[in-house]
Amino acid sequence: MTKTVLIIGAGIAGCAASHQFSRLGGFKTTIIDSAPVIGAGVRTDWYGGHPFTFGPRYFLTQNQKVFDYFNQIVPLRVWDEHEYLTYVEKDQRFYTYPIHMGDIRHMPDADKILIELDKRINKNLSDASNFEEYWSKAVGQTLYDKFIDGYNKKMWQVDSNKEIDFYSWSPKGVDLETGMRGAWNSAICAYPYAYNGYNNFFDISTSECEIILNTSLEVINIEKKKFKIQNLERQFDIVVNTISPDLLFNQDEGALNYIGRDIEKIIFPSEYVLPKNVFFLYYSGKESYTRIVEYKKLTKHKSNTSLLGIEYPSKNGRHYPVPTKKGYNLAGNYIERLPDNFYSIGRAGSYLYAIDMDDCVEQALNLYDIVKSGGSKGMVECNAIKKFSPKN
Repeated sequence: MTKTVLIIGAGIAGCAASHQFSRLGGFKTTIIDSAPVIGAGVRTDWYGGHPFTFGPRYFLTQNQKVFDYFNQIVPLRVWDEHEYLTYVEKDQRFYTYPIHMGDIRHMPDADKILIELDKRINKNLSDASNFEEYWSKAVGQTLYDKFIDGYNKKMWQVDSNKEIDFYSWSPKGVDLETGMRGAWNSAICAYPYAYNGYNNFFDISTSECEIILNTSLEVINIEKKKFKIQNLERQFDIVVNTISPDLLFNQDEGALNYIGRDIEKIIFPSEYVLPKNVFFLYYSGKESYTRIVEYKKLTKHKSNTSLLGIEYPSKNGRHYPVPTKKGYNLAGNYIERLPDNFYSIGRAGSYLYAIDMDDCVEQALNLYDIVKSGGSKGMVECNAIKKFSPKN
């Protein structure tokens, strides 16, 4: 007998989940989103003739299975020539991002920094209680002030980094001598060949399901998986949620905290703006923006002009779960209340900042196995949850 499935949210997690039910067969799937298109922030749009996404959406993964699955649907161009720079206003210069020992030796306060780095071996980092304490111990106060303090205050819209008490996603513990790239160096980094980026994936993955857009969902009964959609009450056998779990319960235990993002797009009258191989610029000071992206470096678009995106953290949207243990635990309380055959995946659905595009796909692939084996409920695991959950 055919079972009915509701997928809440048509971003990459929701679309990848939709594809799994098509692969399984025997399911009638409906995907719903309040936006007018599928794909959310990963969908390619155009400005000034240039393709772009809501922020840089390169496909970064250490999971070969995830890469192979996605690459079969949307062929990916693999590259490893990308570079990032951080501007430190105090020094009036750019440095390699993440922090690199080769740059430290040429900083105006190198002697002070090296003394602080020598002292850090006597610091016990395991007892750090917040983001500021950890990083000031890990790299010394001077490097913390240069690279980390201002950037993360902007990123999370906090007055003090002591408010961030969950930081396992941060690339700590990696030798400064080779730079704090860590997992990035061993990951596959890619972007679609297609001119429209990931859009073909969204179309292919949802080709066999009912798509309802520009529509908000009203929960009638969570236990019975009953919802009101376009003024009609509908009941489902399986539900996959990719939106913030507090919204499923009308925030009756409190609202989960997110940071949004505003992006200003600017066309420049030159083929390229940033130096060769430099994809992103980060800004660690009092600038209101955190990052500038040159999209052509990702898309390989050909034009005699170039599109740059300037990113401003804001309260506009719920894009990034604020990494606090209180927030993660609250999300866990909501997810624990979900009934059988009701799953939560994706960055918002898992309320975990560390979850990226590849993790959303991995959760969807794991969901395939769970449903095929008979089902359960709750948050679907992936490597990011295993590695970066504050409970692990």
